[in-house]
Amino acid sequence: MVLPSFSCRFLQCQLEGFREFMDSVIALLKDDMGAVEAQIKQNLSSDVQLVSQVGEYILSSGGKRIRPMLLLLSSRLCNYQGDKHIELASVVEFIHTATLLHDDVVDSADLRRGNRSANSVWGNQASVLVGDFLFAKSFSVMVNSESLKILKILSDTTTELAEGEIQQLINTCDLEVNEQRYLQVVRDKTAILIAAACQVGGVLAGVDEQKELALREFGLEIGIAFQLMDDALDYVADEADFGKERGHDLYEGKMTLPLICAFAEATEQEKQEIERIVEAEELLPEDLDYVCNLIDNYGGIEYTRKRAADRIELAKKQLAIFPDNEARQALFDLADYVVSRNK
Repeated sequence: MVLPSFSCRFLQCQLEGFREFMDSVIALLKDDMGAVEAQIKQNLSSDVQLVSQVGEYILSSGGKRIRPMLLLLSSRLCNYQGDKHIELASVVEFIHTATLLHDDVVDSADLRRGNRSANSVWGNQASVLVGDFLFAKSFSVMVNSESLKILKILSDTTTELAEGEIQQLINTCDLEVNEQRYLQVVRDKTAILIAAACQVGGVLAGVDEQKELALREFGLEIGIAFQLMDDALDYVADEADFGKERGHDLYEGKMTLPLICAFAEATEQEKQEIERIVEAEELLPEDLDYVCNLIDNYGGIEYTRKRAADRIELAKKQLAIFPDNEARQALFDLADYVVSRNK
């Protein structure tokens, strides 16, 4: 198969970025991921040139393709022999990318994965509409799976994704957000699509309900851990590595776990200062340093990383009912990557 140029560039970058952590994943999925990239390019075909321009820009800008990988590995773990996994892997990436386009508009983000965000290049209107196109195209493609169950899983998932985004918006600048409320948003906004990707792999292969739900729970725990690490890195990672401005969540007034942890332990004076900073229209460098120092002093990053690691261990236990083979080991490697990554 000859891959489109943007897919070739992405695939090479992707494999190089993962090689240190996941040789087993690369070895198993290189051909399948090449087919997924070709499918993505085909799905982006449109008579409206702007659709292809914006779609290719964000889809080739360094995303990790975690969700397609999980779907492919889950189907392999369950010994799936067909070819529907390629189309559906492209679908979950389209759904994810659509949410990113909309997120960047809501968050007024200027950077995405170290590059200018699509909305900063083409404007908010184009980003929203191309995101809508990706959602619509996803449903068009998933119908080809000829499975009402898969259609229901993915359609219900997109509904929960939207609810998670709305709940996060409601929680903005709300200092009363606790860990439980935070984790509910993480589940609905991030983890639910990763869970669906894993579950779909099992449904394709026709596994029993126990194995299907085990895959879903595996994905759910992985997804929560991934977002926990994302929220920790927001306070500690270099912009060059992480691909967005340090402290962007604080600028947006998002109460993520590192800050929730620090706020719970802070003195009354410190809480008042945090409240002032969170509600301010502009995040000053000295205010960001103040919050980062508090988070460090109260162990917010360490606590968040520990909670992520706990989730990964729970995820691995879900796969105990599957045989110990290359696909299961690759899923374990992918899980370990989630808590070892720095971007």
